[in-house]
Amino acid sequence: MVQLDAHCHIWALDRGDYGWLDPADPEMAPIAHDFSAADLKDRLDQSGIARAVVVQAAPTEAETRWLLDQARDADHIAAVVGWVDLAAPDLTRRLAALATDPALRGIRPMLQDLAPDWLATEPCAGWAAALQDAGLRFDALVRPAHLETLLGVLKSNPNLPVVIDHIAKPALGAPPDDPRHALWRDGMARLAGETGACCKLSGILTEMAPDQLAELRETLFALLDQVLGWFGAERLMWGSDWPVLRLAGTYGGWHALSSEWLAGLSAEARAQISGATAARFYGVAP
Repeated sequence: MVQLDAHCHIWALDRGDYGWLDPADPEMAPIAHDFSAADLKDRLDQSGIARAVVVQAAPTEAETRWLLDQARDADHIAAVVGWVDLAAPDLTRRLAALATDPALRGIRPMLQDLAPDWLATEPCAGWAAALQDAGLRFDALVRPAHLETLLGVLKSNPNLPVVIDHIAKPALGAPPDDPRHALWRDGMARLAGETGACCKLSGILTEMAPDQLAELRETLFALLDQVLGWFGAERLMWGSDWPVLRLAGTYGGWHALSSEWLAGLSAEARAQISGATAARFYGVAP
């Protein structure tokens, strides 16, 4: 079984466009330094993973072009998911220019930092068709509050290939009566049942409260079972979210833990989640 990491990052801080990554913030210390394509290869090799999809971490076309430059000399980077301003009046031209590089397979606006209805109100008309015409997929970086809007957009654009990043960042550390739990549960169930969206099993540990990490397996495995029941293995893909993952754990630790959960599934389900779904979705060889 060939494994593919469907979601990770590399960055160089002196590029200057990672506004969310503040080196002066002590909580960001584990990730507030450069992570290169070579660093990524070390992590992949240590866990026996063949290739990875590298995803944007800055809302600029400049970073997207930098990622494409890094991928050009790195066989272990299977694809790049970049950024473009979906509200730009010349969106079609911008997409066409970026998509001349075959490594670019998707676009990801940083919706988690935008208003819940942004995707339905701000992008230029025809943005979804423009993505499809350019042969690109859509990574939905959303939180529970965005799911109702995302559902409406996907039902209006049923042919747009979409993957939900980080299982939509459920509020795992919040009290049981937090309204985000119902938003997440209802939104994800409807997205799974009423659209063809895929979902990434990534970015989960960083959504947990410290006390939850003490009972990690129970919390995590129940969550993964729930998402598997909604989407099925053929629409799920494993990702590390490295190096953001370092805020809560290690690459090897997350890979081992998720592999323990995968071991309870059929061989076909393991193959789909570990690499086949992502390879099919992004149109790459695992």
